[in-house]
Amino acid sequence: MRTIFLVLVGIGLLSSSCAVIRPGEAGVKQTLGKFSNRVSTQGTIMYNPLISKVIKESTQTNNIKLILSLPSKEGLSVNSEISILYRLEKDKIPSVLENLGQDYESIITSVFRSASSDVCAQFFAKDMHSGMRAKIEEEIMSKMKVNLRKQGQGIDLIAVLMKSIQLPRGLANSIERKLQAEQDAMRMEFVIQQAKLEADRKIIDAEGERDAQKILSEGLTNEIIKIRSIEAFNKLSESPNSKIILTDGKTPFLIQTED
Repeated sequence: MRTIFLVLVGIGLLSSSCAVIRPGEAGVKQTLGKFSNRVSTQGTIMYNPLISKVIKESTQTNNIKLILSLPSKEGLSVNSEISILYRLEKDKIPSVLENLGQDYESIITSVFRSASSDVCAQFFAKDMHSGMRAKIEEEIMSKMKVNLRKQGQGIDLIAVLMKSIQLPRGLANSIERKLQAEQDAMRMEFVIQQAKLEADRKIIDAEGERDAQKILSEGLTNEIIKIRSIEAFNKLSESPNSKIILTDGKTPFLIQTED
């Protein structure tokens, strides 16, 4: 029984002094408050539980979600859902833990609040709802990188995304009316252009018909009329059906002759 007890105690001590690092994680050993410079990934770390512990951190891309009211240049407040994408640089995790602690996400959030207030105050509220949003996001991320660098390196910012922009109700209605007016103007311009094209088409058709009639009338001489009459007689004579033709000898139709 004593042997079994000692074996169980040994197994317990062994399991309590062993940390498993899974894929997407990195482990750093902390001994008597000091972090080791060695970063372990996807493996097992042995440590003395009496004086040491292993801190595990994710090396994958992480997402901090915020809902903030951002100031605009004209003094309005714009509500927005924010996503801050970042990841820890594996080799610099000990530096991040030493300088910022394990609550480094709160530091990232504070840096974002400061940077977003400075940047958004330089833009109008409507800019955050237009193509200027990408520029605002880039300027916020650039300012955040500068501020985080002062806190210590090791956090790699990937993107700052402003989503679900909610403008003040009055401004949103004004923008919608402006967009509707622009669409109506574009639609009317299209209708006018189509009408002009249709009018041009009719003019071209009329001019073509006029020119054709003019050419035809100029080309119908007496000689041509006689030739067309002979051709008509020939075609009638080739027909197998019985027929009676009334003519004055000039055309295959009964016509009134002058006295």
